[in-house]
Amino acid sequence: MADTRFNPPPGWPVPPRGWKPPQGWQPDPSWPPPPSGWEFWVAEPVVPQLPDRKGGGLFGGKKRLEEENAQLREWVERLGGMDAMRIAAMNEALHQEHVGLRSAIDGAERRLHDAEQRIVQTEETALLQEVGVYEYRHPLSDAVAYKERLTQVKAHIKEMAKAGRAVVGATNWQVNGSASEGRKMVRDFSKLMLRAYNAEADNCVRTMRPYKLQSAVDRLEKAVETIVKLGRTMQIHVHPDYHRTRVHELELTADHLAKQEEEKELIRAQREQQREEEAARREFEREKTRLRKEEAHYRSALAKLLKNGTASAESVEELKAKLDEIGAAVADVESREANVRAGYVYVISNIGAFGDNVVKIGMTRRLEPEDRVRELGDASVPFRFDTHALIFSEDAVGLEGRLHAELNDRRLNKVNLRREFFHATPAEVRDLLRKIAGQHLLEYRDTAEALEWRQSVGAAGTIERNPPAP
Repeated sequence: MADTRFNPPPGWPVPPRGWKPPQGWQPDPSWPPPPSGWEFWVAEPVVPQLPDRKGGGLFGGKKRLEEENAQLREWVERLGGMDAMRIAAMNEALHQEHVGLRSAIDGAERRLHDAEQRIVQTEETALLQEVGVYEYRHPLSDAVAYKERLTQVKAHIKEMAKAGRAVVGATNWQVNGSASEGRKMVRDFSKLMLRAYNAEADNCVRTMRPYKLQSAVDRLEKAVETIVKLGRTMQIHVHPDYHRTRVHELELTADHLAKQEEEKELIRAQREQQREEEAARREFEREKTRLRKEEAHYRSALAKLLKNGTASAESVEELKAKLDEIGAAVADVESREANVRAGYVYVISNIGAFGDNVVKIGMTRRLEPEDRVRELGDASVPFRFDTHALIFSEDAVGLEGRLHAELNDRRLNKVNLRREFFHATPAEVRDLLRKIAGQHLLEYRDTAEALEWRQSVGAAGTIERNPPAP
């Protein structure tokens, strides 16, 4: 008889070899349905053919008995050591256990969700990960205006608390049949609840950061819900107007802090601009002093030659040409000093600090723009900046603004626009400069030398290849 077996569809448990389903047998409902058009067939269990015992004798058939025993063991192993009924019962038990575990997991997930709804998220890292661009709830002109408005709100909060319009409760409560004792108890409990609520609100104000506003409002909402639960028997609750006023205080506090930081950043930028202008002014003065000193020297030499009357016409013309050249240089410096829009636009990068696809595009009025680049590469960054381009323009401010506008969607800092870093390669900025700057673009370097960074990386690789002896 051929060796046949039951062929289950994909996803069904595999039965013992040669198993035949009983009459009227149906698959378990939890099993996936068989594919469309699936046909399976069954065959009678394979019964091992036992050796013939004729002529072996009772004692002479020991070898034959050992062969029969081995064949029977193999048959039992092929059938899995148990019948179909036991397999079906075990499968049903496992299925019921799976259903029970799934139900327990669903219940645990529901309880976890309910607990998360009751808990206010206050962890600093989680809040910072969700922070976006701050939007003012109550836009005012400056931090002073916010401070004045906050003073008014705080005064209103005190008035509401003194007038008994902060936390209110039942007016018909009695203690030992006494309505006055009942009102006194309600007032005492209301004061206690008000103190707890104000403590939470004051703590939210004291620890406020603009990105914490929603978390602080949620905490105050939970405080209101808690007071309602604890004071339900005496109908004690926070008055809605009082709660709205305290939420308004939180919003104004967040706005005030954001406006303060915005004004501080503006002041820092203005001071930086003033320092840059002062450095440029001093540089202009030094250059004019040098040129005028040189001009005085040549004028003195020319006067001596003319006084002696022995100078050749060629020497006199040479000195006059030099004086004209110095006069033009002085005029150029004075013109640049007077024209606050003239200067150099620089394109620099710092691979070691920001990677190879970040550039800084700025403008300086210095006579020596590299001095400004060196200042930017001070101790605040680990490596010096590499200069890709220096473009002089009579309207450097306008040129810088056009470059910034073209790369606006690639800004690293999308909030503080005075941070002039952009996600762009030097080659991309070069192509943009060719389109915008035109003839101003005299020289451009696509590859950053980054000597300090490359040497540092090389030194680190040497250390890894040759670690110090323990």
